[in-house]
Amino acid sequence: MTIHLTEVDGVKIQPKHLASCHCGNVQLQLSLADGLVDVRRCDCSLCRRRGAIAASVPLSGIKIIKGAESLKLYQFNTKTAKHFFCDNCGIYTHHQRRSNPSQYAFNVACLEGINAMKIEKTTVYDGVHHPADETSHKS
Repeated sequence: MTIHLTEVDGVKIQPKHLASCHCGNVQLQLSLADGLVDVRRCDCSLCRRRGAIAASVPLSGIKIIKGAESLKLYQFNTKTAKHFFCDNCGIYTHHQRRSNPSQYAFNVACLEGINAMKIEKTTVYDGVHHPADETSHKS
């Protein structure tokens, strides 16, 4: 089941919505004309640890408006996905998806004015058994 949201706890998702890390060094502008698309969690080894709720945009849907130099890249396993986080506060902001490299997933909790803890239902993707994984690698 794919979940799309146009508001969270009464706060409307804006067509151009700002997002930032905790310290504010990284600021993004997201194109969210359709609201939050494909709201989900994932149970892969990384997502289980970071606990973020994610949604998707096309690669053209994220514009880094401040702090590109503060973004650090983390990759593991197949090294297809590119996970970005702030080098100062450590907050995960977004990643280029492994399952669909033409999209970014972003941390919904980074959206200005949005309390991701108020999202009651999410889909959980099976990242443990991802088809791109080799049996010899940890997911």
